[in-house]
Amino acid sequence: MNPKTLRTEIIDRVYAITLCRAKEYNTITPELRDELAHAIDEGDASPDAHVILLRAEGPAFCAGYGLDWAVEAQAREQKTEAFGQSEKKHVWDSVADLRMMSRFVETYLKLWYAKKPTLAAVQGWCIGGGTDMVLCADLILAGEGAVFGYPPSRVWGTPTTAMWVFRMGLERAKRYLLTGDEIPAQEAARIGLILEAVPDDELQARALALAKRMARVPTNQLVMLKLLCNQSVESMGFASSRLLGTLFDGIARHTQEGLDFVKRAQEIGFREAVRERDDPFEDYGSRSKRAPSQKESKA
Repeated sequence: MNPKTLRTEIIDRVYAITLCRAKEYNTITPELRDELAHAIDEGDASPDAHVILLRAEGPAFCAGYGLDWAVEAQAREQKTEAFGQSEKKHVWDSVADLRMMSRFVETYLKLWYAKKPTLAAVQGWCIGGGTDMVLCADLILAGEGAVFGYPPSRVWGTPTTAMWVFRMGLERAKRYLLTGDEIPAQEAARIGLILEAVPDDELQARALALAKRMARVPTNQLVMLKLLCNQSVESMGFASSRLLGTLFDGIARHTQEGLDFVKRAQEIGFREAVRERDDPFEDYGSRSKRAPSQKESKA
């Protein structure tokens, strides 16, 4: 492959995957999905790598799904085609939607099911679908300026990989998913969503240093210890939770509120539609700064 959305390299037994669409805030596209799946598989199979490190260029780690295909695809479902005297309306196919979204989820899960440990280094915004991806990593370090959150829970989505409860517990998962509020990196570390928040200018060096430290351990030990830890989450119903989350995400996009949101986005632009969605939550004071330009982000 000649990837366009990321690059890979091996550094002292660490297989580093770097998302490199900085101008687009590393939004998720089908192309990124496929290239990321290939890169994780390659790192997991490489005899020269003990650990996989996922990182990103630019001001945001990942600002959700790319709108250049996500919104347009849903909007096309509502179009009507004429066939002689009758008209045929495209309707939502729940099974096809589940199959489509499952392809993305399966890629994120490669971070979880890779035999080798996976570590993510997060800067800037990691929201919406970006959290579906990164929360599947075994360990997450973030710069102090990083922000996590799932604003689509306000309308038009649910977390597909359903990692929130497993990472930070029932009460806190409900607190943030039932509001869509942002979680600053230091708070994310305090409540257990991520491992640690570090100074922004030290993030990449600290993440690589931790990855290298783990890489000193023999691969067979790393594989067994990861599997031992992950099995606890599996036994708590992880598979059924993510299946429900993936199915509910499709349903959420096709509720009346979800359809109205897409229509509004087509009328005034997605960025303004997001502002309208989020403005009622501003008075709580939980949002420290605006999300990046939503030109291409589902979040």
